[in-house]
Amino acid sequence: MTPLERALRDQILSEGPITVEAFMHACNAYYYATRDPLGTRGDFTTAPEISQMFGELIGACLAACWAAAEKPEDVIYIELGPGRGTLAADALRVLRSAGLDPPVHLVETSPILRGAQAEAVPGATWHDDLSTLPNSPMLVVANEFLDALPVRQLVDGIERKVTAAAGGLAFDRDGTIVEQSPARGEAVAEIAKRLISNGGAALIIDYGHERSAPGDTLQAVRGHRYAPVLDKPGEQDLTAHVDFEAVAKAAVDAGAKVTRLVTQRQWLERLGISARAEALAAAHPHRAEEIGAARTRLTAPGGMGDLFKVLAIHSPDWPSPAGLE
Repeated sequence: MTPLERALRDQILSEGPITVEAFMHACNAYYYATRDPLGTRGDFTTAPEISQMFGELIGACLAACWAAAEKPEDVIYIELGPGRGTLAADALRVLRSAGLDPPVHLVETSPILRGAQAEAVPGATWHDDLSTLPNSPMLVVANEFLDALPVRQLVDGIERKVTAAAGGLAFDRDGTIVEQSPARGEAVAEIAKRLISNGGAALIIDYGHERSAPGDTLQAVRGHRYAPVLDKPGEQDLTAHVDFEAVAKAAVDAGAKVTRLVTQRQWLERLGISARAEALAAAHPHRAEEIGAARTRLTAPGGMGDLFKVLAIHSPDWPSPAGLE
């Protein structure tokens, strides 16, 4: 039994079953505070860790958006859940080549990941949440951030809960599940309000579905494999598919503009990932096979290329980011 499971069982036996939302929040807070979950030694690998091309193309997209907005001098770069800082480092390298060297603000609570980010992005400023971000024009990146925010599950209109069972934990009810995520809605609304007040654009990149629909999408990953959701609380990554229709509605309701939703494959191809892969392979012939494999993995139909989606939220005064017009 993990330390967190023991604590949760004690809480449940004392106070009663806890909601799925509370369970997911507790598990991920413990999980991210106690490890670096990325890479071959971790539990999963994100797109920035697969290839520098991912972050570079994001940097190029943001640079073009900034230029089209007439290059405001006080713009800042913000990343939500920035992992090891790999994406930020790659994106900022391209932004600097385009003449923009913005202050960097990272929303991250994990002390372990903050340490890695400090090495990758010297001079960054950290925030525990969105509330302390500066009031400046914003270039925001949220890659695989929303999927880790807790979801609420309803069965026949009744909130699903986690209870203690013989030898472990169990859900208190089954049936057709409807998922909601107030935490996502609040985060998106906060981003949208800041974009309206300060100007800027936000790229939301995550896996999920285009339309709201019933279904249980809560999943656990450990050691690069799926695992039972209630197994080993705090020792595996819990995520749920992002409902992009709900995300767009939260942004629009707050007054921001929202682009159309496209797949990661469509977006990266429109931004020129094939040309970038060719240039990298020509500059590093000994890595040509590796670079080609990375491009394929990022854009694979039926894989990351289609499962991951891209949506942008932007101020009414700013243009839509490239590839999403």
